[in-house]
Formats: sequence, structure tokens, C-alpha cells
Amino acid sequence: MTTPDHQSPSPQPPVPPSRDRIYRSSGGIAGGVLLLGIAGWLGVDAIVTGEGRTPWLALATLIFVVPLVAAFTLRPAVFAGDDRLRIRNPFRVIVLPWGEIESLRSGYANEVVARSGKKYQLWAIPVSLRARKRAARREARRGAEGGSARGGAAGGGRGGGAFGGLGGGAFAGRTPVPDGPVRAEGDRIMDELRELLEARGPAETSQGEVSVRWAYEVAGPAVTGAVLLAILVAVG
Repeated sequence: MTTPDHQSPSPQPPVPPSRDRIYRSSGGIAGGVLLLGIAGWLGVDAIVTGEGRTPWLALATLIFVVPLVAAFTLRPAVFAGDDRLRIRNPFRVIVLPWGEIESLRSGYANEVVARSGKKYQLWAIPVSLRARKRAARREARRGAEGGSARGGAAGGGRGGGAFGGLGGGAFAGRTPVPDGPVRAEGDRIMDELRELLEARGPAETSQGEVSVRWAYEVAGPAVTGAVLLAILVAVG
């Protein structure tokens, strides 16, 4: 009985695909939940306790308002994968392979510019001028504290004798200054997306065509509610 000189290597398990990075606006979600709660409370109360046409008007208003509130607050999201960027806006879903993205711009709004020249806004990553100003103030304050810490450390190194220990321990409890500039949350996310674009744009699997799909699951109920509300108001 012969034995093989070597054993064939066991097949390697397939590498699972990496999960998409998901970006959403926490402020938008919180505001949407609050608005939906208020609308539901008022609407249900009107339906249960209202008289005459009031319950029907309240029902039509809810059918019209709830999809719109959810579309502009809970629905927006950005999914960044290895091969493409998927943007879920209030009424559209845009899928852009990284190879079809020309640039990512940040101004008064964050947007993606495709190679065709078309622009798509990122509703899930809003621009906050207040957050930018707050980040700029933190960056300036961090720079001032870093300069003070360096000066104190130098002074402690020069001081000797009885005061050497005091000089060296003056900043012993100070939090280390983190590397890199302080950035607003939206700007930081855009920086991450630009890094992904630079890394994955030339990849063969990141090529393809841009697709745009309208969110009929949002527009349909909203239009239905608007039509019912208009009929009820017109009938009187």
C-alpha cells in the first residue's frame, strides 16, 4: 500500500464580503421620531374622538403627512461598500460604482458628482455650519493648549533643584492632544468617503453604470393621502 508524498491543501473557506458602512443623521432620526409621535397622537385622537368629517380628514392627513416626514427624516442613508456607493434620499435611490464618481463636494450641501456631470445630494450627511465653527474653535483651543503644554514641558526641563519636580508635574494630568485636525462630523464622514473613492475607484469590480430608482413606496401613499384630503376639502 502506497502513501502519497504530500497531502493536497484543504480548500480555503470563501472570504465573506465586507459589510457596507452606513451613515445616517442622528438629528434627523430624532426629529422624525418626535414629529411622527406628535402626528400620531393628534391624528389618532382626532379619529377616535372627532365628529362628522373630522375623523376622515385626520385619516387623510396622516396618510399624507406620515410618509413625507419619514422620507425626509428616517429614510435618508448612505451605504458605502467596497464596489459602490448607494444613496437613499427621500424620493430616490442612487447607486454609483466608485469608478463612476468624479468627486465628492462639500459646500452648503454634501453632494456626489458623477463622471457624466450629474450631481446627487447626500441627504443623510447634512452640512452644519454651526458644527464647523465649533470644530474650528476646538482646533484653535487645542492648538493653544498644545503650545502651552510644550512651553511648560520645556520650562520644567530647564528648571532644577527644589522646583524641578513642580515644573515637571504641572501637566501630568493633562489629556494628550490627539493627532490630526478637529473636523465637524459631516466633514469627517466626507473625508472617509473620499478615501474610499481614492482607494476603490480604479478597482475592476468598482466599474459599471449609475442607476437611479424612484421611491414609489413613499410617493404612492403621500399622493393617495393628498388626493383624499383634496376630495374631502372640496366636498365640504
